[in-house]
Amino acid sequence: MAKDYYQVLGVTKNANQDEIKKAYYKLAHQHHPNKGGDEAKMKEVNEAYGVLGNQEKRKQYDQYGQTFEQAKSQGGFGGFNGFNDFSDFAQAFRGQGGGQQSQNFSFDMGDLGDIFGDLFGGGSRRGSRQSARGRDIEAELTIDFNDAVFGTEKELTLKKDVACDKCKGSGAEPGSKTSTCSTCQGTGQVVQNIGFGIGFPSTCPDCQGAGKKADKNCTKCHGKGTVNTTQKINVKIPAGIDNGQSIRMSGYGQASGKGTQAGDLYLRIKVLPDIRFRRVGYDLKSRKEISFTQAALGDKVDIETIDGVVKLKIPEGTQSGKVFRIRNKGVNHLHGRSRGDLLIEVIVKTPIRLNRKQKKLLEELEK
Repeated sequence: MAKDYYQVLGVTKNANQDEIKKAYYKLAHQHHPNKGGDEAKMKEVNEAYGVLGNQEKRKQYDQYGQTFEQAKSQGGFGGFNGFNDFSDFAQAFRGQGGGQQSQNFSFDMGDLGDIFGDLFGGGSRRGSRQSARGRDIEAELTIDFNDAVFGTEKELTLKKDVACDKCKGSGAEPGSKTSTCSTCQGTGQVVQNIGFGIGFPSTCPDCQGAGKKADKNCTKCHGKGTVNTTQKINVKIPAGIDNGQSIRMSGYGQASGKGTQAGDLYLRIKVLPDIRFRRVGYDLKSRKEISFTQAALGDKVDIETIDGVVKLKIPEGTQSGKVFRIRNKGVNHLHGRSRGDLLIEVIVKTPIRLNRKQKKLLEELEK
């Protein structure tokens, strides 16, 4: 049966190269034999990415058809036969002979370090960055419409890992000595062999990247450097924030201990609707019903704004649907000093259940 490489990677035919690469990373993490995956499926994924991950081969594949064999038979792939086993896979990256040449696979060593960092925990680049800080947290906070317009302060309660207050996050019992980690010799990293003569640095499992170990672990956090607890956080909501926007609070995420920096808190804001106003950008929209007489003769009417009631002059002859603008009665600009406007749509109420006298007057007015 013909293979559809796009289907193998789970992407559409109009996917860009970054989307194809991300799809390959995900599938490699899922199917790699060293992670307990299916070796046959991994080879199929490698074959698909070997074509679609290379722009030149992808063009030829799209031109000649879906089957890899068809493309090869018409000379489309310049001798690329896929990876027969994982020694070929490794040799291609090392630029050695083996089954294939490295030029036939569109990875660089940075890509390889990243993917094996995902597969085996800690990587050449990504792992070192992640080990230096805790995980980020996402949370949601619901606020009133007025609070979004003018800003406010809220108290948020989170259950998360924080630095142990007894050992100050070091993981060592106060007063105990620390010594260089014998596993990593103080570097904080060890080389993890993935086979094929390839090794990648990963965080030391004994000292968690600190490079030092306590002679006696902290009795409260048991050497972890963090404890899980409920923490109350004061959050300043800026004026002008909109529904669905997020606030980033640096250092309020999960703590990872051992002297590393805590992650960040991403707070998604949910704004409750207001029956009086509809927000459009930094402007507010509202409606005001007026009588037929007010529209015809003109009047001054009370308008409810976010700041309170103001007077609006209705000129004579105003038509239903006319929109009036009241300056600076909208939403505060986020991190700015100016404000939006209030847009009032006038709705003229048509009189109903008229008596004979009223009908006669309207008929005379029409004449």
